[in-house]
Amino acid sequence: MDKLVIASGNTGKITEIKAILNELPLKVVSMKEEGYNPEFDEIGATFSENALIKAKTLNKVVNGIVLADDSGLEIDFLNGAPGIFTSRFAGENVSQEEKNNKIIYLLKGIDKRYRTARFVCSIAFISNSITFTVEESIEGIISEEPMGDAGFGYDPIFFVPEYQKTFAELPEDIKNKISHRAKALAKLRQKLSIIYGIKPG
Repeated sequence: MDKLVIASGNTGKITEIKAILNELPLKVVSMKEEGYNPEFDEIGATFSENALIKAKTLNKVVNGIVLADDSGLEIDFLNGAPGIFTSRFAGENVSQEEKNNKIIYLLKGIDKRYRTARFVCSIAFISNSITFTVEESIEGIISEEPMGDAGFGYDPIFFVPEYQKTFAELPEDIKNKISHRAKALAKLRQKLSIIYGIKPG
């Protein structure tokens, strides 16, 4: 079975990827599980460029297949911010709670109709014979306060009108069908299913 090394140390993200790609004949592992800890110089102007940078950086030290994603939150009222700077929007070495609170503060008093936002995920895949990227997104609204304790990252403040819940309140099986990363991974799975000769799940 081929090993797929993920360019991330985020345990929540790794768990999500493993769950969505579980039907493929791949052993999904994180770079930290494999003992890799490269420095990623995320200088791209888009999620796709940064995903490729991370994948190519990891591919230089991994003898095999690698996958990297770059994802983030785009808020319309903030002209698309934090965007590609999502992880460091509130500064370096701050807690996720502080990051969430900064977003809530910036939108304090703003009417619901202007709190529209989306999560975007771009995934880069590199093997010995192929390199490609896929990208997806999901629309939502920034909640007025954090709600729910599941998920990770900005999940507690990303409200999905269709389900009337934040990502952090949604059951894992639902989130793993509708999230930006889930949709991007579904695209990836379709491509890989063709490569590995199996029917997409």
